[in-house]
Amino acid sequence: MLSLYNTLARAKEPFQPISPDHVGIYACGPTVYDNIHVGNARPLVVFDVLVRVLRHLYPDVTYVRNITDVDDKINQRAAERDISIETLCEETILRFHQDADALHVVAPDVEPRATHHIAEMITMIETLIQKGFAYEAEGHVLFAISEMSHYGELSRRSLDMMRAGARVEVAPYKKDAGDFVLWKPSEKGQPAWDSPWGRGRPGWHIECSAMSAKYLGQTFDIHAGGLDLIFPHHENEIAQSCCAHDSEKMAHYWVHNGYVTVEGEKMSKSLGNFTTVRDALEKHRGEAVRYALLNAHYRAPLDYSDAGVSEAKQALDRLYRAVGDAKPAKDVPEAFLSALCDDLNTPLALSHLHELAKLANKGDGEAASSLRRAANLMGLLTQDTAAWLQAAASGGLSEAEIEEFIAARKQARLDKDFAKADAIRDDLAAQGIILLDSADGTTWQRQ
Repeated sequence: MLSLYNTLARAKEPFQPISPDHVGIYACGPTVYDNIHVGNARPLVVFDVLVRVLRHLYPDVTYVRNITDVDDKINQRAAERDISIETLCEETILRFHQDADALHVVAPDVEPRATHHIAEMITMIETLIQKGFAYEAEGHVLFAISEMSHYGELSRRSLDMMRAGARVEVAPYKKDAGDFVLWKPSEKGQPAWDSPWGRGRPGWHIECSAMSAKYLGQTFDIHAGGLDLIFPHHENEIAQSCCAHDSEKMAHYWVHNGYVTVEGEKMSKSLGNFTTVRDALEKHRGEAVRYALLNAHYRAPLDYSDAGVSEAKQALDRLYRAVGDAKPAKDVPEAFLSALCDDLNTPLALSHLHELAKLANKGDGEAASSLRRAANLMGLLTQDTAAWLQAAASGGLSEAEIEEFIAARKQARLDKDFAKADAIRDDLAAQGIILLDSADGTTWQRQ
């Protein structure tokens, strides 16, 4: 049976879905103002594994991961680059999807964008006002935290504690320093929609409450996200959703991954110690980055380094040599599955892969097939072994060699020799190099 650490209960609990035949899971996605960094990639990979396990255990799983495409950071970055907000969002979403693909992350079943669900947000805000949980003030609508008796339950913070150190704007129109914005007026040039409170835009927290309710229902099974989202984002989601729907819970299980660190300090854009996924993929293959992100338990800190990804790549080399051309077995090895079902113990699961590899290296064909099947459940060993090892033996193509191939492909397309252009793309793909075409030209990533 699957068990998960539930932040709400501060304990590891057996997972029991609301419906025995269906599991609903929601994860907070990116705010699309810039390329994601490796810290942002960790929840993508971790919750991808969780969804793969859920789909192995249950007949029907709905995975929703949103995109925040209305935010002050987006407005600021678009102004800095002197481009439209729409152009910035479309470019960033495209790069986000490319990065996720390179990390072998399967697309969610639903990927709602905030700007496509403004009507649902307005309806939810109206409901909160009608029920006495929100109020209008100077063109803003705010949630009144004092009106919710168990506000702070997820983060274990008292109202006094939150008022003293609230990470929210303190404005004169607020009744309480901890009250948070549901709707705010827009200045000239900022995104704006008509509402009962004037033209404006939603606060951050209401987005996820409205979109999760639309696609998963008022109460669903699992809400996932990074540790840094517990407060205020997830706390405020619970407040909005429970008060609007008269429900005790928004989600039954709250699953949070730990930070990615650099030399012990949290990786973040504000500290400037981050590595974008794009930069990581110029040095390493995507599957190696994925392996490295699974090398520590998801709730523990994970210290990221190029050396760590290189070690992950060497581990993958050993697994690929062991698995050879074996086809995946029908069944997942019991000990391996038990490790993943124990609160996603990926380090233990990886150790089981290497135990199977030892048996496969001794000529055990069943072990090789089991290795392929087990690794596939983690999104690993999904590539052709010969192509992987060919690239490994040569050390992989250099950046200069890759650029030469791209230039040759570009010329072939200009010459309308599309067969040659396709052959170059396929050859690079066989060596773990994925080409990404856009209006600005062709870039590449290691797979």
